[in-house]
Amino acid sequence: MSATDATRPRPSPETLLEATVQVPASFEYRRASSVEDALAQLERFGEEARVIAGGHSLLPMMKLRLARPGLLVDINDLHELDYVRLEGDELCVGALTRHRELLESELVGRLFPIFHDAERVIADPPVRNRGTIGGSLCQADPAEDLSAVCAAVRAVAVVLGGGGRRRVPMAEFYRGPYETDVGTGEMLVEIRVPVVPGGGSAYEKVERKTGDWAIAAAGAALAVVDGRIASPGIGLAAVGVSPVGYRRAEEALAGREPSAEVFAEAGRIAAEDCDPVTDTRGTAAYKRHLAGELTERALRRAAERAGRPVAAA
Repeated sequence: MSATDATRPRPSPETLLEATVQVPASFEYRRASSVEDALAQLERFGEEARVIAGGHSLLPMMKLRLARPGLLVDINDLHELDYVRLEGDELCVGALTRHRELLESELVGRLFPIFHDAERVIADPPVRNRGTIGGSLCQADPAEDLSAVCAAVRAVAVVLGGGGRRRVPMAEFYRGPYETDVGTGEMLVEIRVPVVPGGGSAYEKVERKTGDWAIAAAGAALAVVDGRIASPGIGLAAVGVSPVGYRRAEEALAGREPSAEVFAEAGRIAAEDCDPVTDTRGTAAYKRHLAGELTERALRRAAERAGRPVAAA
């Protein structure tokens, strides 16, 4: 051993641990006792605070130090945010509602079977038992299933903060990858979905293995009124920076009679308007092809559930 080696400072046990094991940066932890308490903690710590419920998206990012919150506000005791109910012409879902509860809800399946389609292909039972709809939407991952679902059914996010309660349409909720309209000192508390008479919805997904992130996925919702398509909605996952923004494809559907040709045209337009990238899951061209095909399939199944089956072209 040289003199230099002998005098060189030894790394601390903590440094050695962090070099070999994924360890989050230090943070404070508070378990909220009420919505008001959670908002007070979020307001106090500002941009350094993050809400945690299931934690399946946030904790891996913290372990990789892609996220370094100064405070975690645990909302698992806020049972007032865990519900599924019908209020007037809206399905209301509390932000703390677990994936499993959505999958098992008869009301959700009857009004919006698209949720059941998606929940069956989200991860695995342990994740579905703990993960929440609010956590999924606020993660704003471009490949996240429920984001595409909520875009298709034109859900509205209810955000609560010091300035009161505000409603944010899905088209405005997503500002970019991993970024939402939920501001400092605010939290998502509810998702509201308008119930359209004569409506149908469906979700189609291609994945490498069961429960994996999508290679591409498409959600579609529509109603058939007097033989024509009304209130069409399309949301795509894993083929762009946002699940929303397929207005041209929706406009190509509105007011027209359901048919294989109309659905194929909407799929083609959706494929043109998405922006996939080549990665380990597939080439951009392959994903674009999937986006069109899956949109068409989801539209056909949504029409069937709306009482107007359309055979493939």
